[in-house]
Amino acid sequence: MPQRRTVLIAAVLVAAFLPGCGSTSNSAAGSSGGPSAPGSSSPGTGATTTQGHSSAGALVPEAQAAAAGDIPDNQVFLVLHDKASGYSMRYPEGWALSHAQGAETIRDKNNLIRITVRRGSAPTVASVRAEITTLRASESSLRAGAPRSQPTCTFMGTTRAIPRATVRVDYSTLSAPNQVTGKRVKLVVNRYYLAHAGKVAVLDLGTPVGVDNVDAYCLIATSFQWR
Repeated sequence: MPQRRTVLIAAVLVAAFLPGCGSTSNSAAGSSGGPSAPGSSSPGTGATTTQGHSSAGALVPEAQAAAAGDIPDNQVFLVLHDKASGYSMRYPEGWALSHAQGAETIRDKNNLIRITVRRGSAPTVASVRAEITTLRASESSLRAGAPRSQPTCTFMGTTRAIPRATVRVDYSTLSAPNQVTGKRVKLVVNRYYLAHAGKVAVLDLGTPVGVDNVDAYCLIATSFQWR
């Protein structure tokens, strides 16, 4: 059984983790063990995964999921250790962890974090642009900004670099219409590509429009470590 130890976010700020992760609004600690956590969700969980080794599917919100609030300033974080894929990363305590189709998913309603790891060389802006085009063909609601190298994110109003990430792209998707209200939930996602020793991790940080997880998601992205 993996051990877990909780760490207050205030302690995280002074820990030796690099700061930063992008805004989830308009553009996105303790320990747990092994790959016994998160995964790309199966139907009904709000996240989809494109089959094959070349890409991770777009995150899509659930129409029926209750509204998710902001991650609070006093949120406690744990650490996910995925020994099989060779990485660790902080995540909010109390969020549900699941594993499916080679992906790890961590969620609180329509607040979604997903990590997939594949073999391959470091992505480039051009390769990410091509990948997003492929995703758009399978998810018609997807809208994406331009991929950019040397990714940054915002933490407490300060722009922070994410040295382990090679490319960032922001996109949005829509849920299916709610069966009662007909309304669709819009999810805004920061996607980071992190490469090391022939492996590529794709980190998606999704937030419903109107929810502010900027600082917490920046903290999460910069906590990612290859092991």
